[in-house]
Amino acid sequence: MNCFSHAAAHGHRNVLRKLLTQPQKIKEDVLSLEEILAEGVQDRVCSSAHRPSSQPDEDVPRLCKARMKALQEASYYSAEHGYLDVTLELRAMGVPWKLHVWLESLRCAQQRSRSEVTLALLREFSTIREEDFSQELLTAGLPLMFSILRSAKSDAIVQQLAAIFSRCYGSAPLPAIPEMKAALPAQLDPHFLNNQEMSDVTFIVEGKPFYGHKVLLISASDRFKSLLLSSEPDGEIRISDVRYPVFQMMMSYLYCGGTESLKIDMRDVLELLSVASWFQLGALQGHCELICSQHIDLNNAVIMYKTAKMHRLEQLCSLCCGFFLQQMPALLEKEAFRSLVLEPLETRPRNPSSSTSRSQVDSVLQEMEAALAQRLRSV
Repeated sequence: MNCFSHAAAHGHRNVLRKLLTQPQKIKEDVLSLEEILAEGVQDRVCSSAHRPSSQPDEDVPRLCKARMKALQEASYYSAEHGYLDVTLELRAMGVPWKLHVWLESLRCAQQRSRSEVTLALLREFSTIREEDFSQELLTAGLPLMFSILRSAKSDAIVQQLAAIFSRCYGSAPLPAIPEMKAALPAQLDPHFLNNQEMSDVTFIVEGKPFYGHKVLLISASDRFKSLLLSSEPDGEIRISDVRYPVFQMMMSYLYCGGTESLKIDMRDVLELLSVASWFQLGALQGHCELICSQHIDLNNAVIMYKTAKMHRLEQLCSLCCGFFLQQMPALLEKEAFRSLVLEPLETRPRNPSSSTSRSQVDSVLQEMEAALAQRLRSV
């Protein structure tokens, strides 16, 4: 340890300042500690951009490489021993952040509830080079920052965290959802679609009949098989919570033998996705997920995520979490997103159907943290 490090490790700010008044001897690029402290050339310049807040009117010395290296080590020891103000003063002198030092300082500021310092540190994250990101960012940095997000009372801190997450996630494409190709076990001529001729089962959807044929439907999925085997003697099966046009699209997929002929409007795709999931039609479900991945935007991302969670669609959930991270600064302007990831339980409506529990909020943030960690590992 050099003399600066000893002073910093014990929080002796006055000693550190006194040491800094010692002249620097410039000798090529590498100096010994003795040379640093020896009499020599002292070059002092006014540097308003990096002044310590406690010394706004004093000049800050221009640091030679040897002294900069010594002060970087001092910054490490001050951060390790929890002397946050010493670390910040060294930073104000122009000592660049190392990821570990920045993380320890952020942790210390958070533990001491120094929100202004926390915000200032978060703003400084942009000065850390991406090539300096290490495993510590995944194992310590992300848990710390998401913990700050969970408890943040300052919108400025939330916005700054959003900018950090967006930067870390990057602008590369979101996780791809591959098209699922599945051969249907049976197929009828499209002429029979909703045709009463030779129909042996009738679905009642929104009070209207839709005619089907057991020979096709019983082999389409276990859900259809169960419905048909347990249907009433009159051959009618009532379908609730599904709009007639959406049910017709699903049946068109079965009768026409695939998704190629389907023309799905984005206004219907999430409902069709839900119907396909409930009727256990994997290929149609996958096709809807693919459409969602191609049309996700700021306005539909939250409802898309909720639909994916409801039906346990892991690929679509992962894509939505990636979109949340990538577009988080813009998404924070949307009330639906803020309620999903931020709004405290006590401020939400008492109506359970319109509120999100704290555990659900934590679940979303855990998934986002995992998605960001996976992204960082892949780059």
